[in-house]
Amino acid sequence: MKAPNLKNPIHLLAFGFGSGLAPVAPGTFGTLAAIPFYLLMAQLPLAGYLLVVVLVILAGVPICGRTSRDLGVHDHAGIVWDEFAGFFVTIIAVPLAWQWVLAGFLLFRLFDILKPWPIGWLDRRVGGGLGIMLDDLLAGSFAWLVLQFLVHRFPL
Repeated sequence: MKAPNLKNPIHLLAFGFGSGLAPVAPGTFGTLAAIPFYLLMAQLPLAGYLLVVVLVILAGVPICGRTSRDLGVHDHAGIVWDEFAGFFVTIIAVPLAWQWVLAGFLLFRLFDILKPWPIGWLDRRVGGGLGIMLDDLLAGSFAWLVLQFLVHRFPL
């Protein structure tokens, strides 16, 4: 397995601006690194936020796929662009408050780590950049559903 070249802009993005190089729990560090970007994106109107999320997702398939091929391994643990995308999905239309950001972070990490059906099933069967992105997008969607329930049931 080759090491990523962070001078390569594709690798830099795939590795979450270096956050994926964390020696332990790179997915967690990648998700943490996504939070400042979320805080900037949260200033946009919902339509603008959704547009950015769609662009992150669409860009993620080739970014993750190319980096995976370059490194010679499917879904290298340090590739965390998919965590960025999954977290951004989790936090769609959530009030901007630290409690909801924390809840979104924890819920996303929970679903991403546990990979309940069909997340784990798809993760094992879909390859390439799409496969790398898909499990995190589903984890983000599951987390979004729970978070929306919490936001509406327990408003701050």
